[in-house]
Amino acid sequence: MLLFSCSSVLKSSPCLHPPSSFLILPEIKTCKTIRDLQQLHAQKIKTGRIRDPFIAAEILKFCALSDHHRNLRYARMVFYQMEEPNCFSWNTIIRAFSESDEPFEALVIYHRMLCDESAKPNHYTFPPVLKACARVTGIEEGKQIHGQIIKRGLDCDGFVRSNLVRMYVFCGVMDDAHRLFNRSVESDDAWSDDVREGNVVLWNVVIDGYIRLGATEDARRLFDKMPQRSLVSWNGMIAGYAQNGFFKEALEIFHEMQMANVQPNYVTLVSILPAISRLGALDMGKWVHAFAEKNKIEVDDVLGSALIDMYSKCGSIDKALQVFRGLPQRNSVTWSTIIGGLAMHGQAKDALDHFLQMELAGVMPSDVAFIGVLSACSHAGLVDEARSYWNKMTRVYGLRPRIEHYGCMVDLFGRAGLLQEAEELVLNMPMKPDDVIWKALLGACRIHGNVEMGECVAKRLMELAPHDGGCYVLLSNMYASLGRWEAVAEVRLMMKEMDIRKDPGCSWIEIDGMIHEFLVEDDSHPRAKEIRSMLEEMADRSRSVGYAPDTTQVLLNIDEEERESVLYYHSEKIAIAFGLISTSPATTLRVAKNLRMCGDCHSSMKLISKLYNRRIIVRDRNRFHHFENGLCSCMDYW
Repeated sequence: MLLFSCSSVLKSSPCLHPPSSFLILPEIKTCKTIRDLQQLHAQKIKTGRIRDPFIAAEILKFCALSDHHRNLRYARMVFYQMEEPNCFSWNTIIRAFSESDEPFEALVIYHRMLCDESAKPNHYTFPPVLKACARVTGIEEGKQIHGQIIKRGLDCDGFVRSNLVRMYVFCGVMDDAHRLFNRSVESDDAWSDDVREGNVVLWNVVIDGYIRLGATEDARRLFDKMPQRSLVSWNGMIAGYAQNGFFKEALEIFHEMQMANVQPNYVTLVSILPAISRLGALDMGKWVHAFAEKNKIEVDDVLGSALIDMYSKCGSIDKALQVFRGLPQRNSVTWSTIIGGLAMHGQAKDALDHFLQMELAGVMPSDVAFIGVLSACSHAGLVDEARSYWNKMTRVYGLRPRIEHYGCMVDLFGRAGLLQEAEELVLNMPMKPDDVIWKALLGACRIHGNVEMGECVAKRLMELAPHDGGCYVLLSNMYASLGRWEAVAEVRLMMKEMDIRKDPGCSWIEIDGMIHEFLVEDDSHPRAKEIRSMLEEMADRSRSVGYAPDTTQVLLNIDEEERESVLYYHSEKIAIAFGLISTSPATTLRVAKNLRMCGDCHSSMKLISKLYNRRIIVRDRNRFHHFENGLCSCMDYW
């Protein structure tokens, strides 16, 4: 005899289960596998007890929601054989599918429930239904279900409302999400402690919604208003800033987190490392690594790859190799990361050696690994080797080249002066070339002085991305390098009329854990006077040993003296001057730059490294340059 109706049982237990169920079916505790359950199921069918809705519900729950023995195919069969499934059974099967790889099936079953007279949806039905809507981004279905929730008077239920907010967030409808969120926050004082704690999760969900849309300012405003923050709140903001390109802001909030005495965890470290990588903040990266070791945070393949990438992009490839060699297990991601790091540093032979080691270790190369290999070949001018790896990728491993692979090959052919071959590859690609590929070809035309092809490429680029300043700048620079100043003026006028601005040269250097940023001809730093004095000293010492500025790198129609002056104040030279006055002798200087280094800066850095006995590492838009004792690791092929 049943003591509780379906609805009263569900309302009394947040786990969706009748408290008397284990008294009804204690044998289910002994089931260790789905086969054990099938035997029990067969026994209940044979004795006729399967008609008891709670016994059937127990069997359904085991195969639908068990962590280790979930079998939705069997659960579906059990459910559809139930004569009159109760509300608990409907909720169980809906929840199971909402958490599965078939979330839309949960909505189909919910529709059938609405058509069934034996059970009505309750406040435990709607959270998984809304979760299914969120997973399939079914906003229209979600709005209809929202109407049904209001009709049943369940829109004031805290858990239902939380899932409504989540559904709108995941569907990208932030206005409705925020409106519901505000109602939830306003009623927060009337909630229990457990629900109020859950409301912190709700704040995190809405913040994450803004981050997904790239609205980081809205996310930050909401974050600043939070009455209390969880570790997830901090991690969400750090990851959001990093993913949306606000790397300095990611570091700033990471520092705020530490000031608030919130202990970083594994997720925090994985989230902050990409921002550290992009800024070249090696000291901060070392701190993160040391923190992980001190607090016994496992450096697995994910964190290990992030550390390898960080050390590589911060100019310490030796440390990246050390982390790689210390990993307990290596997979295709970790191998690809170290290969890409070595390629970035111009160590082509080591990159190709690691690719061979990966093959010998029995690890299947990914398409990302081949991007690293082809990039290494490009930086070293290994044309024949690149062709060989391209064939291996497609014919041996059956990998389909992505646009990034084509970009590597176009860059390779362009650097090597094989412009016709590069153009043919672009025109015969199976996908539409993007602006990156066309820019690589246009840059090669500029380097090798092929104006005719360059003008054709520039025209295509302008059609593809008419408001992208990079194309106009490359075309203008090509004309300027050939002394065609009228053509330069025409391009510059076109840019002015279309309000297209050139990205200014920008360089970063980390000193004592702080990132210092410099623009071209920057005079805003507190130590600007000392920096200017050091720049003059660098220029005087360079001239004293016979150095003459390469004024052909100044792509402006000005007199020779002005050209020399412009060269002195390129952003990377300002960063190096600041590094020289801010660090002790023999300290390695590491600079990151947003653009490709010009030829004069490259020559200057070689000489400065020798004159000041400094190792200088510069990461420009394309690769790393290691300057030491008057030489560069790129061997002047860049």
